[in-house]
Amino acid sequence: MKTTLKAQMSQQIAMTPQLLQSIRLLQLDSLRLEQEVRRMLERNPLLEQEEDEEDVVAEDTNPRAVIDEDEPDYAWERGAHAGGGGEDEDAMARVADRPHGDFRAALLEQFALECRAPSELALAALVLDHTDDNGYLEVPVAELAALARAQGLDADALETVRQRVMRLEPAGCGAADLSECLRAQLDGRDGVDPLAHAIVRSHLALLAAHDLPALAAALGVDRDRAAAAVDRVLALDPRPASGWGAAEDAVVVPDVVVRKQDGQWRVSLNPRTAPRLRVNAALERLMGEANGPGEHAVMRELLQEARWMARGVAIRNDTLLRATTAIVERQHGFLERGEEAMVPLTLKEIADAIGVHESTISRVSTGKYVQTPRGTFELKHFFAVRLNGAEVGGSAVRAMVRKLIDQENPAAPLGDDAIATLLARQGIRIARRTVAKYRDQLRIPPAKVRALTGNGRGYARSA
Repeated sequence: MKTTLKAQMSQQIAMTPQLLQSIRLLQLDSLRLEQEVRRMLERNPLLEQEEDEEDVVAEDTNPRAVIDEDEPDYAWERGAHAGGGGEDEDAMARVADRPHGDFRAALLEQFALECRAPSELALAALVLDHTDDNGYLEVPVAELAALARAQGLDADALETVRQRVMRLEPAGCGAADLSECLRAQLDGRDGVDPLAHAIVRSHLALLAAHDLPALAAALGVDRDRAAAAVDRVLALDPRPASGWGAAEDAVVVPDVVVRKQDGQWRVSLNPRTAPRLRVNAALERLMGEANGPGEHAVMRELLQEARWMARGVAIRNDTLLRATTAIVERQHGFLERGEEAMVPLTLKEIADAIGVHESTISRVSTGKYVQTPRGTFELKHFFAVRLNGAEVGGSAVRAMVRKLIDQENPAAPLGDDAIATLLARQGIRIARRTVAKYRDQLRIPPAKVRALTGNGRGYARSA
């Protein structure tokens, strides 16, 4: 046997404690950030909070959106979306209001308690960054592995980490499909139910068809046992993340306020949700004067911790402010004219505009709310996917569908084909089924039903 030496170069991400803390602070909502700051202030005498309420200021040169240095008049809104003309939000484009934080942050915190290495935590963060608001992966597992490899992470360990994430609470998040999501929930329950497992693994089509005799035959059991297994499956949640901590009447305090002043859109942080921390200068000076090996070792650790915390909070505030400003610059049409003027926007566009990774924008836009003259929205609301055949996003097209139905003749309601034709005349060429999808999201019945009830416009207004 011959022993040889071989040099090999590779790229890896070093997840330092400072980086992990910055990532965690970015994804905290205002309530959890307040709790974290209070906890740190209580345990670390070297850390203190600035009492003034001056807004965090960053330089901006775009004439459409200006970072405001004046303290605005903040109003507390009820519900995840308040005021502003009654426009309906796309539940698939935002995370519901959660008083206990976003499910991604909660899952990452759970995983951090049991992870064996920082690289595993980075893989878990990657999985959750690409998990939609219902709890499912937005990209195929193979593509996710390629992303991990491109970021210098261990792609071979990705699947193991993903399976562990799916076993956390809420169970099933990070699943590639419905079957995998339901299996993860069954695995977390007391006792093994082979019939329920068999249904979610191989017979979901029969379950969806409510064909109990065929399902019993496929399972090889009588109808009573099949019915009992069906009941256990129906008790599972096919969208494990959609209702995480949702509170319909919860109070939402905006993290950012946008208002128009002197013809310009001004963006400012809410000082109530953007604390400013600093290290106690007097104690820091005393520690600098102290000498002797081993002296004040505990205080030095507290000093380092205080510096990290103050810097982490400052980075979070600065990133949130710059990201919101970039969003306002691109979506000023929405602020002035409403949903119909919402333009397509991606996380990558905002990330490139402020010089950060798109995963950073994903974290900072989740669970953060912005108050505008049109209402209070989660930042994720402003990211719209470009539709094929149109230069506008789905939110704008949905608003156009609502407007056409609102203006239709109640005696001769517009069918989905007619709406698609009218949109095509405006340069927006979409399929009839796309019109039907948006009409369903607006909770507006088909033209035949509206013709019978005679209140098509009433449905549109109440949606």
